[in-house]
Amino acid sequence: MLLDPGLLSRLIGRALARGGDFAEVYVQRRKSVGFALDDGVLRDASAGRDFGVGVRVIRGAAVTYAWSDDTSDAALLAAADVAGRVVHDGADGQAVVIARPLSLRERASHADPSRPPGEISLERRAALVRRADEAARAAVVDHGARLVQVACAYADVDEEILVANSEGLVVSDRRALCRLSVEVVVDDDGQRRSGSGGGGSRVGFDHYDDPARSPEAAAREAARMACAQRGARPAPRGDGVVVLGPASSGVLLHEAVGHGLEADFIRKQTSLFAGRVGEKVASELCTVLDDGTLPGQRGSLNVDDEGQGTGRTVLIDRGVLTGFLTDRHNAALLAAARTGNGRRQSFRHPPLPRMTNTFLQKGTDDPDDIVRGVRSGLYCRAFGGGQVDIANGSFVFEVKEGYLIEDGHLTAPVKGATLVGNGPETLSRVTRVGHDAALDPGVYTCGKEGQSVPVGVGLPTVRIDGITVGGTG
Repeated sequence: MLLDPGLLSRLIGRALARGGDFAEVYVQRRKSVGFALDDGVLRDASAGRDFGVGVRVIRGAAVTYAWSDDTSDAALLAAADVAGRVVHDGADGQAVVIARPLSLRERASHADPSRPPGEISLERRAALVRRADEAARAAVVDHGARLVQVACAYADVDEEILVANSEGLVVSDRRALCRLSVEVVVDDDGQRRSGSGGGGSRVGFDHYDDPARSPEAAAREAARMACAQRGARPAPRGDGVVVLGPASSGVLLHEAVGHGLEADFIRKQTSLFAGRVGEKVASELCTVLDDGTLPGQRGSLNVDDEGQGTGRTVLIDRGVLTGFLTDRHNAALLAAARTGNGRRQSFRHPPLPRMTNTFLQKGTDDPDDIVRGVRSGLYCRAFGGGQVDIANGSFVFEVKEGYLIEDGHLTAPVKGATLVGNGPETLSRVTRVGHDAALDPGVYTCGKEGQSVPVGVGLPTVRIDGITVGGTG
């Protein structure tokens, strides 16, 4: 166990000494390794260790959180004292005796690594970026393009966490996460075109033994994307038909819809979805889920960062809003069920309601038929940066890889395209949904209130009628 059971009990008792309703101790030990290769030169090699404890106390709607990376008994008890100052003046300050014994609870197994990266030699891990660099250079030559730059990076985390609380819960988990990224830039008659590839998972280092997930495959995808953009035409402007490609296009759903379904925004009435459960908010072709139990996926967890088992939550069912994502605190204030979505970046951060793997459920249409049915439109395969207003659902997203659809065929690549719209309105204009639902290859990290957590996003091929395309043509 990461922390002595007797000390855990003392910390919880000290945290409740001034009268809180609930206390929790979060312990984290983390090891990380990273390598970065830029144009064949190793620019960065790093390794780190982190160990610390966070203490949270809740009383009614009030929350206090304190943390320490000094894990001596005295420092941790002092942190528990600080966290306990959530109550009214006049409490006696005596330590509370925990009525329920602390006992380690069995947990589910959705994200157990077969070979945690920490068990793999540094040489083998560093070799991934060199393999990717070599493969990217060869792929660019195969495409007949002139290479400008190749950048490859690999990072992994091997961590253990423990959550104990005043309800008698003690649960521990081991989590592994790895990610490889490849960026390729090629010349296009004086203009630069870029492409990216890569992926990762919670499976462990075995992830890269699969030829489809190897460094070479990631490099070839980055080179393909960059080279495919040569000769790109200015994107057309105006309202029209847009077809979103599978997998990574799910980032649009994550940002434009998913954040608005997190319970803190619902509770604060800052989400356009607040008070709308039971209402139609999308096309009947749309069912949106968040699922933290998908084996090995980047956003999957055995338990969330409050010790709650993760689950499969239906957010929108055939167009009707059915629920939202909760942590303990917001679930209690909303009188809602806990969904296992209390997540935090580290012991230095309190948990927040966050997405895990969020995706649109597959439909029945053939993806090729969806494209063939479009006389004139835009096909979007990958997205870059974007902006979203959670209060009204409006968004603007850069199309990183897009193509004109002309008479049912993908033709010229486009440059300078953006999608402009509103989350619910866009979902309401979905007219066809493919049967090719897939999650992204494991590259996304989501930021919220200064905290970053790994997530998965997903989508099948989708046709949207009447979305605004911003462009330069």
